Amino acid sequence: MSHRSLALAALVLIAPLVVACGADVDNPAADKGDPASSTAEGHGEIADAVELDEPPVGLTTVDASGVVRHLDLLDESVTELAAVGPLGDVAGVHTDGRYVFVGSGDGVEVVDSGVWTWDHLDHFHYYRTEPRDLGLVEGGGPATVATTASSTSGATGVFFDSSGEAVLLDTAALADGTLVELFRVEAQPHAGMLVPVGEHALVTQPGRTGEAERVVALDGDGDPLPGQTWTCRDAAGTITTRVGTVVGCTDGALLATSVDGMLRVERIGYPRGTTAPPATDFAGRDGRPTVAALAGRDQVWLLDTRQESWRLLDSPVPLTQVTAVDDDDQHVLGLTTDGRVAVLDGETGELLATTAPLAAESLRTGTGEQTLVVDQQRAYLSLPAERRLVEIDFADDARVARTLDTTTEPLLTAGTGR
Repeated sequence: MSHRSLALAALVLIAPLVVACGADVDNPAADKGDPASSTAEGHGEIADAVELDEPPVGLTTVDASGVVRHLDLLDESVTELAAVGPLGDVAGVHTDGRYVFVGSGDGVEVVDSGVWTWDHLDHFHYYRTEPRDLGLVEGGGPATVATTASSTSGATGVFFDSSGEAVLLDTAALADGTLVELFRVEAQPHAGMLVPVGEHALVTQPGRTGEAERVVALDGDGDPLPGQTWTCRDAAGTITTRVGTVVGCTDGALLATSVDGMLRVERIGYPRGTTAPPATDFAGRDGRPTVAALAGRDQVWLLDTRQESWRLLDSPVPLTQVTAVDDDDQHVLGLTTDGRVAVLDGETGELLATTAPLAAESLRTGTGEQTLVVDQQRAYLSLPAERRLVEIDFADDARVARTLDTTTEPLLTAGTGR
């Protein structure tokens, strides 16, 4: 592991944007730098893992005492995975579909849910192994975690706002049950992120106001790459799609890919003349190119990373979060301000259906996070105050298909096994 401070003088050079080659939009396998296009031997399995016939989809939750539990959505069994300690005021959760990264006051605890899906473009492989607590990545203050599309290779980025520490974890080592830091570098404290892209990583750097102003490319040792810096004011929000990795900026988004070991970054600007608030938090179905983000309460941004284009939808209902299913019917799901799950048409913004109010008590009390998780056929909403997880058939008039009660409040929820 290397540990150093970034030389700011080397980071303020603004380089010309590197333009990536175009993708074959009719062939998903031709997506540039497709994170899922790994040709690793063994189709992503690891030692002691069992291959399954169907996706082991589940919901992993964390309660106030820090107990991490996994709900198997196939047989409804519940398994206690770990006890990470009290969450504190800076709690947060992130997942790559297998590992669950739980933020607390001491750092980020990494828990292996033991279930995952390996995407081979035209088919999938599903695995299960023993879940385990992999340990703590030490750091103070809120943490932002950025992952790739693979849970058996590559890297995972962790950025601690209060210290400005950026830590790159070896994801392959996580698969072996070991917590390994490839590097830990320090910059000025700010609300930032460290985003892995192939053999490289992108890290935010603040400007004079203390807000993120630019994105700098680092090599595998954490050293800045000369001339590889891009303006990205108020950088916020990152997600990996089938095409590449997104970083949100005030004027649009950066799309980063790795092709034959070469880092390529391009800017997808907002449509000219738009006055809508920028996207700051992206969400969508795993393995799809289109993601969604709020533009205030009454509009929704859709970013198609394959077409490299934005679409702005007017929402007929005020929303607190949104996610893109990116299916044939272009469903977009949102949580309304009164606790309903709304189904929107991703082409027109038309309201197709809503549930009854589900999260009213959680919204009223401010208990935990109400989290929408989507797959190809179902959506899942966590309801901390109600101590409930709800399954919704969004294509069937937002019908509530199942209600799953929990023994404690699921303050944080992540979808795993996908």
